[in-house]
Amino acid sequence: MKKLLFLLLLFPALLFGQPNVPLDWFHLDPVEDKFRGLNTGGAYDLLGERDAQIVIVAILDSGIDIDHEDLRENIWTNPGEIANSGRDDDGNGYKDDIHGWNFIGGPDGDVINDNLEITRLYRKFRDEYSHLNPLELNRRDRLKYAEYLTYKRAYQEGRENALENYERMKEFRDRLVFVIDKAMMALEDKPLSEENLMQIDADGNMDLTFGINVLLSLLEDYDPEDFDQFRAEIIGSLDGGVDHYESSYKYHYNVDYDPRHLVNDNYEDPNERYYGNSNVGGAFSQHGTHIAGIIGAVRNNGTGMDGVAKHVRIMPVRTVPDGDERDKDVANAIRYAVDNGAKIINMSFGKGYSWNKQIVDEAVRYAEKNDVLLVHAAGNSGQNNDLNENYPNPNYERRRLFSPRQARNWIEVGALNYNNPPEKVASFSNYGKETVDVFAPGNFIYSTVPGNEYEDLQGTSMAAPMVSGLAAILRSYFPELSAREVKDIILQSAIKENVEVYLPGTRELIPFSDLSQTGGYINAYEAVKLAIKKTE
Repeated sequence: MKKLLFLLLLFPALLFGQPNVPLDWFHLDPVEDKFRGLNTGGAYDLLGERDAQIVIVAILDSGIDIDHEDLRENIWTNPGEIANSGRDDDGNGYKDDIHGWNFIGGPDGDVINDNLEITRLYRKFRDEYSHLNPLELNRRDRLKYAEYLTYKRAYQEGRENALENYERMKEFRDRLVFVIDKAMMALEDKPLSEENLMQIDADGNMDLTFGINVLLSLLEDYDPEDFDQFRAEIIGSLDGGVDHYESSYKYHYNVDYDPRHLVNDNYEDPNERYYGNSNVGGAFSQHGTHIAGIIGAVRNNGTGMDGVAKHVRIMPVRTVPDGDERDKDVANAIRYAVDNGAKIINMSFGKGYSWNKQIVDEAVRYAEKNDVLLVHAAGNSGQNNDLNENYPNPNYERRRLFSPRQARNWIEVGALNYNNPPEKVASFSNYGKETVDVFAPGNFIYSTVPGNEYEDLQGTSMAAPMVSGLAAILRSYFPELSAREVKDIILQSAIKENVEVYLPGTRELIPFSDLSQTGGYINAYEAVKLAIKKTE
Protein backbone atom coordinates (compact mmCIF):
# COMPACT_ATOMS: atom_id res chain seq x y z
CA MET A 1 0.00 0.00 0.00
CA LYS A 2 2.84 2.44 0.76
CA LYS A 3 4.27 1.94 -2.72
CA LEU A 4 0.88 2.62 -4.28
CA LEU A 5 0.38 5.76 -2.22
CA PHE A 6 3.83 6.94 -3.25
CA LEU A 7 2.95 6.47 -6.92
CA LEU A 8 -0.35 8.24 -6.44
CA LEU A 9 1.56 11.25 -5.13
CA LEU A 10 4.10 10.95 -7.93
CA PHE A 11 1.64 10.99 -10.82
CA PRO A 12 -1.03 13.68 -10.16
CA ALA A 13 0.27 15.73 -13.08
CA LEU A 14 0.26 12.62 -15.26
CA LEU A 15 -3.40 12.12 -14.42
CA PHE A 16 -4.79 15.59 -14.76
CA GLY A 17 -2.43 18.08 -16.35
CA GLN A 18 -3.03 21.79 -16.04
CA PRO A 19 -3.68 23.16 -12.53
CA ASN A 20 -5.81 26.19 -11.82
CA VAL A 21 -3.50 28.73 -13.46
CA PRO A 22 -3.83 30.63 -16.74
CA LEU A 23 -2.79 28.62 -19.79
CA ASP A 24 -0.55 31.50 -20.83
CA TRP A 25 0.96 32.13 -17.39
CA PHE A 26 4.47 32.08 -18.85
CA HIS A 27 3.64 35.18 -20.93
CA LEU A 28 2.28 37.19 -17.99
CA ASP A 29 3.73 40.13 -16.07
CA PRO A 30 5.22 39.30 -12.63
CA VAL A 31 4.12 42.70 -11.28
CA GLU A 32 0.61 43.13 -12.67
CA ASP A 33 -0.44 39.51 -13.10
CA LYS A 34 1.44 38.01 -10.13
CA PHE A 35 2.87 35.17 -12.23
CA ARG A 36 6.60 35.02 -12.93
CA GLY A 37 6.16 35.03 -16.69
CA LEU A 38 8.20 36.78 -19.36
CA ASN A 39 5.88 39.79 -19.72
CA THR A 40 6.00 39.09 -23.43
CA GLY A 41 3.23 41.59 -24.19
CA GLY A 42 5.12 44.34 -22.37
CA ALA A 43 8.24 43.54 -24.40
CA TYR A 44 6.38 43.92 -27.69
CA ASP A 45 4.80 47.16 -26.46
CA LEU A 46 8.31 48.50 -25.85
CA LEU A 47 9.41 47.43 -29.33
CA GLY A 48 6.46 49.18 -30.94
CA GLU A 49 6.88 49.66 -34.69
CA ARG A 50 10.61 48.91 -34.80
CA ASP A 51 11.84 47.03 -37.84
CA ALA A 52 12.53 43.34 -37.35
CA GLN A 53 14.09 40.59 -39.38
CA ILE A 54 13.44 36.86 -39.52
CA VAL A 55 15.61 34.76 -37.22
CA ILE A 56 16.09 31.01 -37.72
CA VAL A 57 15.94 28.93 -34.53
CA ALA A 58 17.04 25.30 -34.85
CA ILE A 59 15.36 22.82 -32.52
CA LEU A 60 17.53 19.75 -31.94
CA ASP A 61 14.97 17.31 -30.65
CA SER A 62 12.73 14.31 -31.33
CA GLY A 63 11.03 15.80 -34.39
CA ILE A 64 8.36 18.41 -35.10
CA ASP A 65 4.90 18.22 -36.65
CA ILE A 66 5.59 20.81 -39.36
CA ASP A 67 1.96 20.72 -40.53
CA HIS A 68 0.54 21.82 -37.18
CA GLU A 69 -2.01 24.60 -37.62
CA ASP A 70 -0.16 26.89 -35.22
CA LEU A 71 3.35 26.17 -36.52
CA ARG A 72 3.36 25.62 -40.28
CA GLU A 73 3.51 29.33 -41.10
CA ASN A 74 6.72 29.61 -39.08
CA ILE A 75 8.52 26.44 -40.22
CA TRP A 76 11.84 27.01 -41.95
CA THR A 77 12.07 26.12 -45.64
CA ASN A 78 15.45 25.56 -47.26
CA PRO A 79 15.58 28.12 -50.09
CA GLY A 80 18.15 26.13 -52.05
CA GLU A 81 16.33 22.81 -52.12
CA ILE A 82 13.61 21.72 -54.55
CA ALA A 83 10.89 19.63 -52.93
CA ASN A 84 10.88 15.94 -53.82
CA SER A 85 13.58 16.33 -56.46
CA GLY A 86 15.47 13.34 -55.10
CA ARG A 87 18.67 15.39 -55.38
CA ASP A 88 20.87 17.51 -53.14
CA ASP A 89 19.95 20.69 -54.98
CA ASP A 90 21.85 23.12 -52.76
CA GLY A 91 24.93 20.89 -52.44
CA ASN A 92 24.97 20.92 -48.66
CA GLY A 93 25.30 17.13 -48.47
CA TYR A 94 21.70 16.44 -47.44
CA LYS A 95 19.25 15.34 -50.11
CA ASP A 96 15.73 16.83 -49.99
CA ASP A 97 16.29 18.64 -46.69
CA ILE A 98 13.34 20.92 -47.41
CA HIS A 99 12.51 21.71 -43.78
CA GLY A 100 15.48 20.31 -41.87
CA TRP A 101 17.19 16.99 -41.31
CA ASN A 102 16.92 13.75 -39.36
CA PHE A 103 20.16 12.27 -37.96
CA ILE A 104 18.40 9.31 -36.32
CA GLY A 105 16.92 7.84 -39.47
CA GLY A 106 18.08 6.08 -42.58
CA PRO A 107 16.85 4.37 -45.73
CA ASP A 108 15.02 1.67 -43.76
CA GLY A 109 13.24 3.86 -41.23
CA ASP A 110 13.82 5.91 -38.10
CA VAL A 111 15.11 5.13 -34.64
CA ILE A 112 12.30 5.63 -32.12
CA ASN A 113 13.58 3.74 -29.06
CA ASP A 114 17.24 3.64 -28.16
CA ASN A 115 19.55 2.84 -25.24
CA LEU A 116 20.73 5.18 -22.56
CA GLU A 117 24.40 6.11 -22.95
CA ILE A 118 25.38 4.02 -19.94
CA THR A 119 24.02 0.94 -21.73
CA ARG A 120 25.99 1.70 -24.87
CA LEU A 121 29.18 2.30 -22.88
CA TYR A 122 28.70 -0.91 -20.91
CA ARG A 123 28.16 -2.89 -24.12
CA LYS A 124 31.30 -1.45 -25.69
CA PHE A 125 33.52 -2.06 -22.66
CA ARG A 126 31.98 -5.48 -21.99
CA ASP A 127 32.88 -6.62 -25.49
CA GLU A 128 36.44 -5.36 -25.05
CA TYR A 129 37.24 -6.25 -21.43
CA SER A 130 34.84 -8.78 -19.87
CA HIS A 131 36.85 -11.79 -21.09
CA LEU A 132 40.20 -10.44 -19.83
CA ASN A 133 42.03 -11.26 -16.59
CA PRO A 134 42.70 -7.95 -14.80
CA LEU A 135 45.82 -9.38 -13.16
CA GLU A 136 47.41 -9.84 -16.57
CA LEU A 137 46.75 -6.31 -17.84
CA ASN A 138 49.15 -3.40 -18.08
CA ARG A 139 48.49 -0.20 -16.15
CA ARG A 140 46.51 1.48 -18.94
CA ASP A 141 44.29 -1.53 -19.52
CA ARG A 142 43.74 -1.99 -15.78
CA LEU A 143 42.35 1.54 -15.66
CA LYS A 144 40.09 0.73 -18.59
CA TYR A 145 39.02 -2.49 -16.88
CA ALA A 146 38.13 -0.51 -13.77
CA GLU A 147 36.10 1.84 -15.98
CA TYR A 148 34.31 -1.19 -17.42
CA LEU A 149 33.38 -2.36 -13.91
CA THR A 150 32.01 1.10 -13.09
CA TYR A 151 29.81 1.03 -16.19
CA LYS A 152 28.73 -2.54 -15.43
CA ARG A 153 27.58 -1.66 -11.91
CA ALA A 154 25.71 1.43 -13.08
CA TYR A 155 24.02 -0.48 -15.91
CA GLN A 156 22.98 -3.42 -13.74
CA GLU A 157 21.59 -1.12 -11.06
CA GLY A 158 19.67 0.85 -13.69
CA ARG A 159 18.24 -2.28 -15.27
CA GLU A 160 17.12 -3.67 -11.91
CA ASN A 161 15.44 -0.37 -11.05
CA ALA A 162 13.79 -0.22 -14.48
CA LEU A 163 12.27 -3.67 -14.02
CA GLU A 164 11.14 -2.86 -10.48
CA ASN A 165 9.54 0.42 -11.61
CA TYR A 166 7.82 -1.29 -14.52
CA GLU A 167 6.32 -4.01 -12.32
CA ARG A 168 5.38 -1.47 -9.64
CA MET A 169 3.67 0.77 -12.17
CA LYS A 170 1.68 -2.14 -13.59
CA GLU A 171 0.59 -3.06 -10.08
CA PHE A 172 -0.31 0.56 -9.37
CA ARG A 173 -2.32 0.86 -12.57
CA ASP A 174 -4.36 -2.28 -11.91
CA ARG A 175 -4.83 -1.47 -8.24
CA LEU A 176 -5.94 2.10 -8.83
CA VAL A 177 -8.49 1.16 -11.47
CA PHE A 178 -9.84 -1.57 -9.17
CA VAL A 179 -10.40 0.70 -6.16
CA ILE A 180 -11.85 3.53 -8.28
CA ASP A 181 -14.36 1.12 -9.80
CA LYS A 182 -15.23 -0.15 -6.34
CA ALA A 183 -15.92 3.37 -5.10
CA MET A 184 -18.00 4.18 -8.17
CA MET A 185 -20.10 1.05 -7.68
CA ALA A 186 -20.75 2.16 -4.11
CA LEU A 187 -22.11 5.47 -5.42
CA GLU A 188 -24.73 3.50 -7.33
CA ASP A 189 -26.64 6.05 -9.44
CA LYS A 190 -25.55 9.16 -7.57
CA PRO A 191 -23.38 11.74 -9.38
CA LEU A 192 -19.65 11.73 -8.70
CA SER A 193 -19.13 14.51 -6.19
CA GLU A 194 -17.27 15.15 -2.95
CA GLU A 195 -20.55 15.26 -1.01
CA ASN A 196 -21.77 11.89 -2.32
CA LEU A 197 -18.39 10.23 -1.81
CA MET A 198 -18.30 11.37 1.80
CA GLN A 199 -21.69 9.74 2.42
CA ILE A 200 -20.47 6.25 1.43
CA ASP A 201 -20.19 3.89 4.40
CA ALA A 202 -16.99 1.93 3.74
CA ASP A 203 -17.60 -0.20 6.84
CA GLY A 204 -13.89 -0.97 7.25
CA ASN A 205 -13.37 -2.08 3.64
CA MET A 206 -9.82 -0.93 2.89
CA ASP A 207 -10.22 -1.14 -0.89
CA LEU A 208 -13.35 0.97 -0.81
CA THR A 209 -11.80 3.47 1.58
CA PHE A 210 -8.76 3.77 -0.67
CA GLY A 211 -10.94 4.27 -3.75
CA ILE A 212 -12.99 6.99 -2.04
CA ASN A 213 -9.81 8.81 -0.95
CA VAL A 214 -8.32 8.57 -4.44
CA LEU A 215 -11.43 10.08 -6.02
CA LEU A 216 -11.63 12.81 -3.38
CA SER A 217 -7.99 13.68 -4.09
CA LEU A 218 -8.55 13.83 -7.84
CA LEU A 219 -11.72 15.88 -7.49
CA GLU A 220 -9.70 18.66 -5.85
CA ASP A 221 -8.35 19.59 -9.28
CA TYR A 222 -10.84 17.99 -11.66
CA ASP A 223 -14.63 18.18 -11.97
CA PRO A 224 -15.74 15.42 -14.36
CA GLU A 225 -19.08 15.59 -16.11
CA ASP A 226 -18.89 12.11 -17.60
CA PHE A 227 -17.59 9.23 -15.48
CA ASP A 228 -16.75 6.96 -18.42
CA GLN A 229 -14.57 9.67 -19.92
CA PHE A 230 -13.10 10.39 -16.50
CA ARG A 231 -12.20 6.71 -16.06
CA ALA A 232 -10.81 6.46 -19.59
CA GLU A 233 -8.53 9.47 -18.98
CA ILE A 234 -7.25 7.91 -15.76
CA ILE A 235 -6.56 4.58 -17.48
CA GLY A 236 -4.96 6.29 -20.48
CA SER A 237 -2.62 8.28 -18.26
CA LEU A 238 -1.72 5.24 -16.19
CA ASP A 239 -1.11 3.20 -19.34
CA GLY A 240 1.26 5.95 -20.42
CA GLY A 241 3.18 5.49 -17.19
CA VAL A 242 3.32 1.74 -17.71
CA ASP A 243 4.57 2.25 -21.28
CA HIS A 244 7.25 4.65 -20.02
CA TYR A 245 8.70 2.14 -17.57
CA GLU A 246 8.32 -0.74 -19.98
CA SER A 247 10.30 1.25 -22.54
CA SER A 248 13.00 1.89 -19.96
CA TYR A 249 13.39 -1.84 -19.31
CA LYS A 250 12.99 -3.05 -22.92
CA TYR A 251 15.12 -0.40 -24.59
CA HIS A 252 16.94 2.07 -22.36
CA TYR A 253 18.56 -0.53 -20.10
CA ASN A 254 18.76 -3.46 -22.51
CA VAL A 255 22.31 -4.20 -23.59
CA ASP A 256 21.04 -6.65 -26.22
CA TYR A 257 19.00 -3.99 -28.01
CA ASP A 258 20.76 -1.73 -30.53
CA PRO A 259 18.72 -0.04 -33.29
CA ARG A 260 21.58 1.92 -34.86
CA HIS A 261 21.60 -0.27 -37.97
CA LEU A 262 18.53 1.68 -39.13
CA VAL A 263 20.64 4.80 -39.56
CA ASN A 264 23.08 2.95 -41.82
CA ASP A 265 26.09 5.05 -40.83
CA ASN A 266 29.58 4.02 -39.78
CA TYR A 267 29.07 4.64 -36.08
CA GLU A 268 32.75 4.09 -35.32
CA ASP A 269 33.61 7.14 -37.44
CA PRO A 270 32.76 10.21 -35.31
CA ASN A 271 33.67 12.55 -38.17
CA GLU A 272 31.15 11.10 -40.61
CA ARG A 273 28.58 13.78 -41.38
CA TYR A 274 26.35 12.86 -44.30
CA TYR A 275 23.84 10.27 -43.16
CA GLY A 276 20.19 10.28 -42.07
CA ASN A 277 17.01 11.21 -43.94
CA SER A 278 14.65 14.15 -44.42
CA ASN A 279 11.83 12.94 -42.14
CA VAL A 280 11.69 15.69 -39.52
CA GLY A 281 8.43 14.55 -37.88
CA GLY A 282 7.45 11.02 -37.02
CA ALA A 283 5.90 8.99 -34.23
CA PHE A 284 7.93 10.44 -31.36
CA SER A 285 7.57 14.15 -32.10
CA GLN A 286 5.42 15.34 -29.17
CA HIS A 287 8.38 16.74 -27.25
CA GLY A 288 9.87 18.64 -30.18
CA THR A 289 6.50 19.96 -31.35
CA HIS A 290 5.76 21.29 -27.86
CA ILE A 291 9.10 23.10 -27.77
CA ALA A 292 8.50 24.54 -31.23
CA GLY A 293 5.22 26.04 -30.04
CA ILE A 294 6.83 27.73 -27.05
CA ILE A 295 9.36 29.41 -29.30
CA GLY A 296 7.40 30.07 -32.44
CA ALA A 297 3.68 29.27 -32.45
CA VAL A 298 2.15 31.98 -34.63
CA ARG A 299 1.28 34.96 -32.45
CA ASN A 300 -2.10 36.66 -32.40
CA ASN A 301 -3.74 34.33 -34.90
CA GLY A 302 -6.59 33.38 -32.58
CA THR A 303 -5.51 29.74 -32.69
CA GLY A 304 -4.27 27.61 -29.81
CA MET A 305 -1.54 29.61 -28.11
CA ASP A 306 1.11 32.22 -28.80
CA GLY A 307 4.83 31.53 -29.03
CA VAL A 308 7.38 33.87 -27.50
CA ALA A 309 9.01 35.02 -30.75
CA LYS A 310 7.16 36.77 -33.57
CA HIS A 311 9.65 36.97 -36.45
CA VAL A 312 11.00 33.45 -36.37
CA ARG A 313 11.46 30.36 -38.51
CA ILE A 314 11.73 26.98 -36.81
CA MET A 315 14.33 24.57 -38.22
CA PRO A 316 13.69 20.96 -37.12
CA VAL A 317 16.84 18.88 -36.69
CA ARG A 318 15.86 15.45 -35.45
CA THR A 319 18.47 14.21 -33.01
CA VAL A 320 16.81 12.71 -29.93
CA PRO A 321 15.16 9.25 -29.74
CA ASP A 322 13.24 7.76 -26.84
CA GLY A 323 16.50 7.18 -25.00
CA ASP A 324 19.77 9.11 -24.89
CA GLU A 325 20.92 11.16 -27.84
CA ARG A 326 24.24 10.16 -29.39
CA ASP A 327 27.18 12.57 -29.37
CA LYS A 328 27.92 12.05 -33.06
CA ASP A 329 24.36 13.05 -33.95
CA VAL A 330 24.40 16.07 -31.64
CA ALA A 331 27.64 17.34 -33.16
CA ASN A 332 26.35 16.92 -36.69
CA ALA A 333 23.02 18.51 -35.82
CA ILE A 334 24.78 21.60 -34.44
CA ARG A 335 26.90 21.88 -37.57
CA TYR A 336 23.89 21.39 -39.84
CA ALA A 337 21.99 24.15 -38.03
CA VAL A 338 24.93 26.56 -38.19
CA ASP A 339 25.64 25.88 -41.87
CA ASN A 340 22.02 26.43 -42.82
CA GLY A 341 21.55 29.79 -41.16
CA ALA A 342 20.34 29.18 -37.61
CA LYS A 343 21.27 31.97 -35.19
CA ILE A 344 19.94 30.16 -32.10
CA ILE A 345 19.98 26.43 -31.32
CA ASN A 346 17.65 24.98 -28.68
CA MET A 347 18.83 21.77 -27.00
CA SER A 348 16.27 20.34 -24.59
CA PHE A 349 17.99 17.06 -23.86
CA GLY A 350 20.73 15.70 -21.65
CA LYS A 351 22.35 12.65 -20.11
CA GLY A 352 24.72 11.58 -17.37
CA TYR A 353 27.41 10.00 -19.56
CA SER A 354 29.16 10.96 -22.77
CA TRP A 355 30.47 8.69 -25.53
CA ASN A 356 32.62 11.29 -27.29
CA LYS A 357 32.51 14.72 -25.67
CA GLN A 358 35.32 16.04 -27.85
CA ILE A 359 33.29 15.76 -31.04
CA VAL A 360 30.47 17.77 -29.43
CA ASP A 361 32.97 20.32 -28.09
CA GLU A 362 34.28 20.88 -31.61
CA ALA A 363 30.76 21.53 -32.87
CA VAL A 364 30.13 23.97 -30.01
CA ARG A 365 33.33 25.82 -30.94
CA TYR A 366 32.12 25.88 -34.54
CA ALA A 367 28.84 27.45 -33.43
CA GLU A 368 30.65 30.06 -31.35
CA LYS A 369 32.96 30.91 -34.25
CA ASN A 370 29.87 31.50 -36.40
CA ASP A 371 28.07 33.64 -33.80
CA VAL A 372 25.34 31.12 -32.95
CA LEU A 373 23.78 31.03 -29.48
CA LEU A 374 23.25 27.63 -27.82
CA VAL A 375 20.48 27.23 -25.23
CA HIS A 376 20.43 24.03 -23.16
CA ALA A 377 18.03 22.57 -20.60
CA ALA A 378 19.66 21.85 -17.24
CA GLY A 379 17.84 18.54 -16.67
CA ASN A 380 15.02 17.12 -14.57
CA SER A 381 16.71 15.04 -11.87
CA GLY A 382 16.45 17.61 -9.08
CA GLN A 383 20.24 17.46 -8.85
CA ASN A 384 23.05 19.92 -8.34
CA ASN A 385 24.87 20.06 -11.67
CA ASP A 386 27.89 21.55 -9.91
CA LEU A 387 28.39 18.11 -8.33
CA ASN A 388 27.00 15.78 -11.01
CA GLU A 389 27.91 15.24 -14.64
CA ASN A 390 25.36 16.49 -17.16
CA TYR A 391 26.00 16.31 -20.90
CA PRO A 392 26.24 18.17 -23.18
CA ASN A 393 27.75 21.10 -21.33
CA PRO A 394 29.85 24.18 -22.17
CA ASN A 395 33.01 22.96 -20.42
CA TYR A 396 35.60 21.97 -22.99
CA GLU A 397 37.24 18.64 -22.25
CA ARG A 398 40.47 19.73 -23.90
CA ARG A 399 41.44 23.35 -23.57
CA ARG A 400 43.30 24.91 -26.46
CA LEU A 401 46.20 27.29 -25.95
CA PHE A 402 44.97 30.84 -25.18
CA SER A 403 41.34 29.75 -25.58
CA PRO A 404 38.58 29.81 -22.93
CA ARG A 405 37.73 26.81 -20.80
CA GLN A 406 34.03 27.26 -21.51
CA ALA A 407 31.85 28.12 -24.47
CA ARG A 408 30.78 31.76 -24.24
CA ASN A 409 27.76 31.27 -26.51
CA TRP A 410 25.92 28.90 -24.14
CA ILE A 411 22.99 29.46 -21.73
CA GLU A 412 22.04 26.72 -19.25
CA VAL A 413 18.43 26.93 -18.06
CA GLY A 414 16.58 25.69 -14.98
CA ALA A 415 12.80 25.47 -14.60
CA LEU A 416 10.58 27.89 -12.71
CA ASN A 417 7.26 26.88 -11.16
CA TYR A 418 4.02 28.88 -11.44
CA ASN A 419 3.69 29.00 -7.62
CA ASN A 420 4.98 31.62 -5.22
CA PRO A 421 7.88 31.01 -2.83
CA PRO A 422 8.80 28.67 -1.34
CA GLU A 423 7.46 26.61 -4.30
CA LYS A 424 8.85 29.04 -6.86
CA VAL A 425 11.27 26.54 -8.44
CA ALA A 426 10.04 23.38 -10.15
CA SER A 427 10.67 20.43 -7.83
CA PHE A 428 12.27 18.39 -10.64
CA SER A 429 14.66 21.06 -11.91
CA ASN A 430 18.42 20.66 -11.84
CA TYR A 431 20.29 23.65 -10.47
CA GLY A 432 23.84 24.85 -9.84
CA LYS A 433 25.42 28.06 -8.63
CA GLU A 434 28.25 27.56 -11.15
CA THR A 435 26.67 25.50 -13.92
CA VAL A 436 23.11 26.85 -14.36
CA ASP A 437 22.82 30.40 -15.69
CA VAL A 438 19.20 31.34 -15.17
CA PHE A 439 15.67 30.07 -14.61
CA ALA A 440 12.61 30.31 -16.87
CA PRO A 441 9.01 29.06 -16.72
CA GLY A 442 8.98 25.28 -17.06
CA ASN A 443 6.09 23.80 -15.11
CA PHE A 444 2.66 23.18 -16.67
CA ILE A 445 3.41 24.86 -19.97
CA TYR A 446 0.60 24.80 -22.54
CA SER A 447 1.83 24.39 -26.10
CA THR A 448 1.47 22.59 -29.42
CA VAL A 449 1.59 18.81 -29.85
CA PRO A 450 1.13 16.72 -33.02
CA GLY A 451 -2.19 16.56 -34.83
CA ASN A 452 -3.26 20.19 -34.28
CA GLU A 453 -3.55 19.50 -30.55
CA TYR A 454 -2.30 21.31 -27.43
CA GLU A 455 -1.16 19.99 -24.06
CA ASP A 456 0.58 21.15 -20.92
CA LEU A 457 3.95 19.57 -20.27
CA GLN A 458 6.68 20.31 -17.77
CA GLY A 459 10.44 20.11 -17.60
CA THR A 460 13.56 22.16 -18.10
CA SER A 461 12.87 21.11 -21.70
CA MET A 462 10.08 23.70 -21.61
CA ALA A 463 12.21 26.33 -19.83
CA ALA A 464 15.01 26.31 -22.41
CA PRO A 465 12.77 27.36 -25.34
CA MET A 466 11.53 30.29 -23.26
CA VAL A 467 15.12 31.53 -23.38
CA SER A 468 15.48 30.61 -27.06
CA GLY A 469 12.30 32.55 -27.84
CA LEU A 470 13.56 35.58 -25.93
CA ALA A 471 16.91 35.34 -27.72
CA ALA A 472 15.02 35.25 -31.03
CA ILE A 473 13.20 38.48 -30.11
CA LEU A 474 16.53 40.18 -29.37
CA ARG A 475 18.28 38.90 -32.49
CA SER A 476 15.26 39.85 -34.60
CA TYR A 477 14.88 43.45 -33.42
CA PHE A 478 18.55 44.08 -32.62
CA PRO A 479 20.47 42.18 -35.34
CA GLU A 480 23.65 44.08 -34.54
CA LEU A 481 23.94 42.18 -31.25
CA SER A 482 26.25 39.18 -31.21
CA ALA A 483 25.38 35.85 -29.62
CA ARG A 484 27.51 36.72 -26.59
CA GLU A 485 25.87 40.12 -26.25
CA VAL A 486 22.41 38.54 -26.43
CA LYS A 487 23.45 36.09 -23.73
CA ASP A 488 24.75 38.92 -21.53
CA ILE A 489 21.54 40.92 -21.93
CA ILE A 490 19.33 37.95 -21.04
CA LEU A 491 21.38 37.19 -17.93
CA GLN A 492 21.90 40.79 -16.83
CA SER A 493 18.19 41.55 -17.13
CA ALA A 494 17.10 38.50 -15.13
CA ILE A 495 14.80 39.38 -12.23
CA LYS A 496 16.33 38.64 -8.84
CA GLU A 497 14.28 38.07 -5.70
CA ASN A 498 15.56 37.89 -2.16
CA VAL A 499 13.40 34.89 -1.22
CA GLU A 500 13.87 31.38 0.07
CA VAL A 501 12.68 28.43 -1.99
CA TYR A 502 12.58 24.68 -1.59
CA LEU A 503 15.74 23.03 -2.82
CA PRO A 504 14.45 20.91 -5.74
CA GLY A 505 13.41 17.46 -4.60
CA THR A 506 13.43 18.42 -0.91
CA ARG A 507 11.70 20.60 1.67
CA GLU A 508 14.94 22.33 2.59
CA LEU A 509 14.72 26.11 2.32
CA ILE A 510 17.59 27.90 0.61
CA PRO A 511 18.04 31.32 -1.04
CA PHE A 512 16.83 31.36 -4.65
CA SER A 513 20.08 33.16 -5.48
CA ASP A 514 22.04 29.98 -4.63
CA LEU A 515 20.52 27.95 -7.48
CA SER A 516 22.10 29.69 -10.48
CA GLN A 517 24.81 32.11 -11.54
CA THR A 518 22.41 35.01 -11.97
CA GLY A 519 20.16 34.09 -9.07
CA GLY A 520 17.26 35.18 -11.26
CA TYR A 521 14.65 34.31 -13.88
CA ILE A 522 14.29 35.70 -17.39
CA ASN A 523 12.02 38.57 -18.33
CA ALA A 524 11.43 39.68 -21.92
CA TYR A 525 10.38 43.20 -20.99
CA GLU A 526 13.54 43.84 -18.96
CA ALA A 527 15.73 42.24 -21.64
CA VAL A 528 14.26 44.40 -24.41
CA LYS A 529 14.61 47.50 -22.24
CA LEU A 530 18.29 46.69 -21.68
CA ALA A 531 18.84 45.93 -25.38
CA ILE A 532 17.37 49.31 -26.33
CA LYS A 533 19.68 51.02 -23.84
CA LYS A 534 22.75 49.20 -25.16
CA THR A 535 22.04 49.85 -28.84
CA GLU A 536 20.94 53.48 -28.79
